[in-house]
Amino acid sequence: MRGGKVERMGTPSSLDLSQDAAAVTAQLVDIPSVSLEEKHLADLVEEALRPLPHLTVDRDGNSVVARTNLGRAERVVLAGHLDTVPIADNVPSRLDADGVLWGCGTSDMKSGVAVQLRLAATLPEPNRDITYVFYDAEEIAAEFNGLKRLAEIHPDWLAGDFAVLLEPSDGKVEGGCQGTLRVRVETTGRRAHSARSWLGENAIHKAAPVLARLAAYEPRQVPIDGLLYREGLNAVLIDGGHATNVIPDSCAVTVNYRFAPDRSEAEALAHVTEVFDGFEVVLTDSAPGALPGLSHPSAVDFVQALGLEPAPKDGWTDVARFSALGVPAVNYGPGDPKLAHTREEHVAVAAVLEAEEKLRAWLL
Repeated sequence: MRGGKVERMGTPSSLDLSQDAAAVTAQLVDIPSVSLEEKHLADLVEEALRPLPHLTVDRDGNSVVARTNLGRAERVVLAGHLDTVPIADNVPSRLDADGVLWGCGTSDMKSGVAVQLRLAATLPEPNRDITYVFYDAEEIAAEFNGLKRLAEIHPDWLAGDFAVLLEPSDGKVEGGCQGTLRVRVETTGRRAHSARSWLGENAIHKAAPVLARLAAYEPRQVPIDGLLYREGLNAVLIDGGHATNVIPDSCAVTVNYRFAPDRSEAEALAHVTEVFDGFEVVLTDSAPGALPGLSHPSAVDFVQALGLEPAPKDGWTDVARFSALGVPAVNYGPGDPKLAHTREEHVAVAAVLEAEEKLRAWLL
């Protein structure tokens, strides 16, 4: 014990936000925060921000929300999740001679969180009021997601005119996001001994038309606000069979549909059900997409200020939660999404510093 705090071996006991965003990224990476184990990092974020006189700080579970209250005409939300996937022998962080920082969360998304923290600590009088949201459990099932929890019980904490989710986007502005749903397309048969297969009905064989329809499927490409969203309908799992000498009496093909944000979840499910007409289709999970909202004045100003050409978000992110609250949102962060969740996860120091510089210039 020191100063009433439990010291963790090899883990920082405080955050030094006087350092630049790349150095803060390294501090964050050195604080393990696998999903549902974010408490220590959330504690340090709260401890670093609560003394700052220009911020009002609230906390719910392992989510921390800090706000300026300057009476500006516009409020923007900068949001990022504190958790990472399980560590893969890539903590503590390592900085190489080429200016690349390696470690779990460097890309997804502790570099983005570091940029948030730097701005929160060093912008006492931004040109817009800012809400900084640091939330937990993004990398696991939606029921645990801290932003989902805040949207349900503290929606006023997330209120704003525009939001930026600092998810890894490789330094690009990515508008909106795809929706996603998964279904099980099920077939049934009759068990029999494989030596007397004529006495049974093979449920796996009955799934062949399901795969044929997927192979022949032509996904949409949908232009929205000048961005092209590419859909996909793919088998991702096949479950069937009991033993190597048994004709299976059940089979299920799990299909993932990534759909453009012009479709609601209900419309997406209706489309998938139509594709597999004649089969039993069981919805297992879904999440809505988010329209890019790039025509909103705040989004136009953001894109112009950063001097970047917007792109569509190929995937789902929590911008959808802001969209559901009526807050236009984009993705913008220094990490490379292709490196997320990999053992080789890393981020260029220059990319982190550039993101901090661009956002600071927009907010001054």
